[in-house]
Amino acid sequence: MNAPRLLAYGLGGGLIVAGLAGLVVDAGLTDPLGWALWFGGLIVAHDGVLVPLVLLTGVAVGRMREPSPVRAGLIVAAVLSLIALPMVTGFGRRADNPSLLPLDYGRNLLVVLGLVALVTALTATAVRLRAKRRRR
Repeated sequence: MNAPRLLAYGLGGGLIVAGLAGLVVDAGLTDPLGWALWFGGLIVAHDGVLVPLVLLTGVAVGRMREPSPVRAGLIVAAVLSLIALPMVTGFGRRADNPSLLPLDYGRNLLVVLGLVALVTALTATAVRLRAKRRRR
């Protein structure tokens, strides 16, 4: 390994140790058990649900011909979901200010993803029809 990478690992490890020490030292304020459960649940959700779904989707899409409208639709849907995630989860919402994040962002994301799926399906159908016409 090269020196900058080792330095970065050392600094990152030091920050992790400092954070964990802060959780333990200020246990009355930080709720270490709650943090541990949250991180454990996050690991289970990531490794047990998200990663298998992404891998299966990647295998299915990888077998499609190039260029694939389905691949483009999945990329657009993933980027939209990533951008909307803080609003869907209500990150930044405050009870004392109802004008912050006032909309139903989960529903709105589903509507937009439905439109992306519709456009993707129509585009894929058009590509197939055009390919059939060219074969004749």
